[in-house]
Amino acid sequence: MSKEAIFSLESCFACPRRCGANRIEGKGACGAGREMKMARAALHFGEEPPISGSRGSGTIFFSHCNLNCLFCQNHSISFGGQGEEIYSERFLEILFEQEARGAHNINLVSPTQYLPQLLPLLKQAKKNLKIPVLYNCNGYERVEAIRALEGLVDVYLPDLKYGEENSGQKFSGVPDYFEYATKAVRAMFEQVGPPVLSSEGIMQRGLLIRHLVLPGQLEGTKRVLDWIRANIPLEVPLSLMSQYTPLFRAKDHPPLDRGLTPAEYEEAMDYFEEIGLENGFLQELEAAGSEEIPSFDGSGI
Repeated sequence: MSKEAIFSLESCFACPRRCGANRIEGKGACGAGREMKMARAALHFGEEPPISGSRGSGTIFFSHCNLNCLFCQNHSISFGGQGEEIYSERFLEILFEQEARGAHNINLVSPTQYLPQLLPLLKQAKKNLKIPVLYNCNGYERVEAIRALEGLVDVYLPDLKYGEENSGQKFSGVPDYFEYATKAVRAMFEQVGPPVLSSEGIMQRGLLIRHLVLPGQLEGTKRVLDWIRANIPLEVPLSLMSQYTPLFRAKDHPPLDRGLTPAEYEEAMDYFEEIGLENGFLQELEAAGSEEIPSFDGSGI
């Protein structure tokens, strides 16, 4: 299948779901249609230090998603579709407005469902943008999509959510998460390499992996860490997150109906060190909670 066919709105195969939807007339399995939809464009200070820095990351939150996570903290936009349709000219304006605000980077949050629209727009924007472009995604990507982004994305910020396929099916509605996510993360590294930092300590290029430790899922966490240790160089940082909060539909799906315990997170941290991982970011358990979720009020749109 050609690159053009993969990223056609008439028959969309941009993500591993390969739903083939005609998004000019309807919507894909992700819920997205013909036009891009966004819920917020603003400076964000809650990312890892080399992303947010002192001036903030220029986040752009896209509506809809190609996963169906039961515990999604952004469910009002990923499931509910909250947001506004944005046309090409306005999208480009938003990028440069973020740069003018002093953002360290352009942070595209959950952009995968809009790859057909984004690819030509990023190619146009990169001619004049002076700050890095980040691709902040859930990890459920096709290698072909990552290759199509070469030269358009400077920093990849993927999740690596599950180490066991039944968890991907049970919690996010996809049976093959680990297979696709690991291939995609490896392709990201091959493309951008380890972090390259500015004099301010801000990532200009490279890969930073995120893993959210889930309650009752430590074996999956260990498999994720094992895979990273075996396949990704040690200089690539891992953000081992403790911020899990039982939001959205999680209350009906044990063990996701409770928070992470200190013992669970401590075991995950101990395993990180035990297998020889060296470069990472950790969180306090107090990071969990809904108060850190951005307000999807259309700011900057």
